Amino acid sequence: MGIKKSIMENMERLDFWKGKNVLVTGGNGLVGSHVVEELLKNNANIISTIRSKNPKSYFITENLNKRTILAYCDLKDFKRIHDVISKYEIEYIFHIGAQPIVPTALINPVETFETNINGTINILESARLCNSVKGIVVASSDKAYGKSDKLPYTEEMPLKGDFPYDVSKSCTDLVTHSYFKTYDLPITIARFGNIYGPGDLNLNRIIPGAIKSALMDETLDIRSDGKMIREYLYVKDVADGYLMLCENINKSKGKAFNLSSGLKLSVIEVIERISKIINKKINYKVLNIAKNEIYEQYLSTEKVEKFFGWKTKYSFEDGIKETIKWYEKILIK
Repeated sequence: MGIKKSIMENMERLDFWKGKNVLVTGGNGLVGSHVVEELLKNNANIISTIRSKNPKSYFITENLNKRTILAYCDLKDFKRIHDVISKYEIEYIFHIGAQPIVPTALINPVETFETNINGTINILESARLCNSVKGIVVASSDKAYGKSDKLPYTEEMPLKGDFPYDVSKSCTDLVTHSYFKTYDLPITIARFGNIYGPGDLNLNRIIPGAIKSALMDETLDIRSDGKMIREYLYVKDVADGYLMLCENINKSKGKAFNLSSGLKLSVIEVIERISKIINKKINYKVLNIAKNEIYEQYLSTEKVEKFFGWKTKYSFEDGIKETIKWYEKILIK
């Protein structure tokens, strides 16, 4: 019965996306590339906004760039964004492009605010002006909630980020909600925890860093005290969640949804699990120098389960095994 249901779901997905014109902002990034890959499997016509190409990216190593229209533009450039959406008669948008790195946001808050907030405004305003757009999924984060003494986060909790990246996501969500309430744009918001998987080239993140340290026999520097708690979600589950929300836009529009694995781990626990999976001791050094980061975050997925019955498909072990294979190709010559 499970196999039959899966086949039916795959056919429904193919029927939905076949021949559709879809814009993926940041399509060559970690999440964007997996969204592009899933859409290509279902015969959609993909237009991806990019600013640059990295030959080591998943987007390039999996040859997704050869099956995608590449629209070179900056999210901060309204005229160019509007041109892309109108020119290609875009029907669905996955707005994933952003400045996604928390430490970078501390160093360069202006770029983070302009890209994440103004970039979202440019996408939504362009969509408002183009009658072809039927559905938009906006990528958000658990960081949008800010600090809270009450956990897990639920979608009804206030958005109150304190630090630059967190504030940029809080504002992104509020702008998105405003466009729905004011202009009735068919938009939904997806909020995730920490995402990992093939294609993450930010080796300062804990999972890529731990895998690199294991493969290259290096000592891993941990910026925090090693006890910070986060949820970890495999990138292919993220892509599935995005597509699911868009396929159900008539039901998801105007709402935000937490999507999560439910797996809560400290930094040290992540390292220990990866060490066990890769069957190799990972040496690490606790620096305890992290500043302006939320200590503990995890999400309630009750709402998305109630609305759509959505759950993750990958275990942490399976996700890490696939991720290790990709890093072996990229890091080991």
